[in-house]
Amino acid sequence: MLDVLQWYGAIAAVVAAGIVATDVSRRVTGWAFVLFVTASIALIAWGFLGEDAEGIGWQNVCLLGINLWGVYRYLLRSEPPEGRKTSSQVVR
Repeated sequence: MLDVLQWYGAIAAVVAAGIVATDVSRRVTGWAFVLFVTASIALIAWGFLGEDAEGIGWQNVCLLGINLWGVYRYLLRSEPPEGRKTSSQVVR
């Protein structure tokens, strides 16, 4: 079970980072943060249930907060912050 948590957390975090890097849309980025949240939860469990991995557990406690902020900003908040352009407003 610990191996599943470790590998899921690692793979989900990499996939979520790739999605965020593509900057497709606010909604897609928001769902990438949801994936980050699940990765953080898996790595928190792995970190505290496994041996000698508490550092990863505490790191992911902090990352969980950051990832929840990302979910709020990109999925739950209706508008981007004042004065900031969304990716669709940026001229490329």
